Amino acid sequence: MELLLVEKAKYLNNYKIQLTFNTGEVKAVDLYNTLNKPIFEPLKKISFFKNFKMDPFTIEWENGADFSPDYLYRLATEQENKTTTNKVQNAI
Repeated sequence: MELLLVEKAKYLNNYKIQLTFNTGEVKAVDLYNTLNKPIFEPLKKISFFKNFKMDPFTIEWENGADFSPDYLYRLATEQENKTTTNKVQNAI
């Protein structure tokens, strides 16, 4: 299995970031519910949150906070699946 990396990231809105992985997949992730540890406290301010930068593997913030590419991928996929399930249930 290839090492998963975040190659590009773009701030969308609120606590959402669009990520491009080295697999070629593009996923949006909402990090709002993940900011509950002390290192993530500054990220609760949108002005701080949207000023992330790329490191060789993932996104990171000025205070050293980051998320592993595997975690971001898994979270984005779970959120996509939940959204799809909700749309299907609402259509029934």
